[in-house]
Amino acid sequence: MVSEEKRKVISLFEEGRLLYKKRAFREAMQKFAMALKIDKGDGPSQIYYARCKHYAVNPPSEDWDGVWVMTAK
Repeated sequence: MVSEEKRKVISLFEEGRLLYKKRAFREAMQKFAMALKIDKGDGPSQIYYARCKHYAVNPPSEDWDGVWVMTAK
């Protein structure tokens, strides 16, 4: 059984992912931050929050397809 708290985290993450794909990185960061307020250990929200933070400062190319490309190991 999934707790109500976890359902909220999942919902916020899904909203954030939609914004991320639309290149609305600052708005997506807010959704991921809200999810992390509920569950600071939520790995997917941590990862996407960091990606949005990067893209907010360094936007991807116009032909970006939503895929994160690692540039360093």
